[in-house]
Amino acid sequence: MDKGKNKDKNELQSAYAVIFTAQRTHDDTQEAYAIAAKRMEELAQTMPGYLGLVSTRDENGFGITISYWESEDAIKAWRDNLEHSAVRERGRDEWYLNYNLQVAKIERSYAWNKLENNNE
Repeated sequence: MDKGKNKDKNELQSAYAVIFTAQRTHDDTQEAYAIAAKRMEELAQTMPGYLGLVSTRDENGFGITISYWESEDAIKAWRDNLEHSAVRERGRDEWYLNYNLQVAKIERSYAWNKLENNNE
């Protein structure tokens, strides 16, 4: 699932990716989680240096979200945002069994789309 604003593949070169993988708990907080996730996406879009995100979750609650940023400073500002920090703590308390976060520098980026490239 593609969410948020996403830059052209060439604009992601030399950008950074924050890769967040998480296993959700199996409880009755689905609605509260969905509200918080939507708010975090909206908030991230207002942050300087935000480039976009992609996110998916399977039927067992395992999810992957990759957000794209112009710089490490932009990522640190997102990490340190007070509202984001509060939701992160709530996630640890209520919504996640575990998660892993990795930051990677994108050296190259390629894309192909059958609908756009059907003459190749």
